[in-house]
Amino acid sequence: MTNAATLEYAFLGLHTVLFLTVSLRVVGHNLAPSTGLAWILLVALFPVGGFLLYVLVGERPLGRLRLRRMVEGHRPFLARFAALPAGAFGDLAALTVEQGQLARLGTATSGIPLLRCDRVDVIAGADTILKAIVADLNGARRACDLIFYIWQDGGLADGVADALERAARRGVRCRVLLDAVGSRPFFRGERIARLRAAGVRIEAALPVGPIRALFVRADLRLHRKLLIVDGRIAYTGSMNLVDPHVFRREAGVGEWVDAMIRIEGPPVVALETVFLEDWLAETGELPTPPVHPLAAWAEVPAVTVGAAAVVPSGPDLVGDDIRRLVLAAAYGATRELVVTTPYFVPDEAVTTALESAAMRGVTVTLIVPEQVDSRLVRYASRSFFDGLLASGVRIHQFQGGLLHTKSLTVDGETTLFGTFNLDIRSLRLNFEITLVVFDPAVTAAVRALQADYERRSVAVDLIAWRARSPVRRFVENLVRLASPLL
Repeated sequence: MTNAATLEYAFLGLHTVLFLTVSLRVVGHNLAPSTGLAWILLVALFPVGGFLLYVLVGERPLGRLRLRRMVEGHRPFLARFAALPAGAFGDLAALTVEQGQLARLGTATSGIPLLRCDRVDVIAGADTILKAIVADLNGARRACDLIFYIWQDGGLADGVADALERAARRGVRCRVLLDAVGSRPFFRGERIARLRAAGVRIEAALPVGPIRALFVRADLRLHRKLLIVDGRIAYTGSMNLVDPHVFRREAGVGEWVDAMIRIEGPPVVALETVFLEDWLAETGELPTPPVHPLAAWAEVPAVTVGAAAVVPSGPDLVGDDIRRLVLAAAYGATRELVVTTPYFVPDEAVTTALESAAMRGVTVTLIVPEQVDSRLVRYASRSFFDGLLASGVRIHQFQGGLLHTKSLTVDGETTLFGTFNLDIRSLRLNFEITLVVFDPAVTAAVRALQADYERRSVAVDLIAWRARSPVRRFVENLVRLASPLL
């Protein structure tokens, strides 16, 4: 046998071993069929590279220590809600049938009960958001807790750092949890030393490295955005701690466009609980006593703003929690469903739900940015347009920058608002946080924001869309095959 033939047989044997190994792992871990088949196809075409990629990111291991902390801490944290007075809870009887089903689903997936809202403000625009955060930090007296995916120095974001430093120096307990990958430049910068010197605790969540990559999946990220002040005010939504005037200008997609919700009342307890669980998982530290005034919520105030469900999601929980909420919202819509998302790479179930809603007469509107900072995501996203448009879904491409707001409104009565994108990564892999607010006034405010985005967009016409070049269509469809892995 020649050397060439020996090498050929050796490569064929290696290819077979790698292919069978990944195939058996896919079946053994019961991956979603689309995801599993995508991995098998990748290893079949690129055996060595595909196998190495599967080892790094193919499954969802969090690491035994982190997972144990999460499992052991989850039930005691949920016990905090038993201490809340009766007036802190939302009234399920006041909701519509569809809203009640959505609220029960949120509680079933997270264990967090429906809670009364005292005040909810929808804040749009980076300048307004950052100035509001600074004002609340300046008023902090006891505690400031933050979780963000990205913190980048520059512009008005520096004002947040200055306000946090001042708070720490006047004795306010300040804790910050930042994603190790998303905030990598911040951890390498000069600002972090000043904050730590002032007394701010800053920890990196889900750190990565060549050794850790052998045991812990490297691409599971803490994608939450959350700020809690004195246990009485909380912010969540799409915006990172960045100033879009200076953030990622080199990407060529324009300024990022975001919105946040500022909330007061009992849901702050739930958001604080999410922070404490994440802090425990990363540091192993048990929480200090809560700073929120429980007694203050014993009586319902004269004016309340509906109720809210707080739904954290991630690979540590039951799984696919946000996906379940999106599906329930789409199938429960009777008149209107409006979605804004920067990254639209859904799975078959979400696509079918949107198409089915449109086909049964619901006005379904999808607003996405015309340009995003990932070429592969852009190609994959557009491959879904044909089927959605043909089903009656209205698609608008935002022209005013990278629309980063993640929102979903149902029938003008219910709002899903938070950090999740309509892509498989957010729906199944990343740690996200979502507020489900049951209130027409709040939904009207979000709906007005969505309408403004729509006015700054261009509608996609089905006939014109289908007239695009065959090469472009082929590339989009080709990239879509990898959508379960994006």
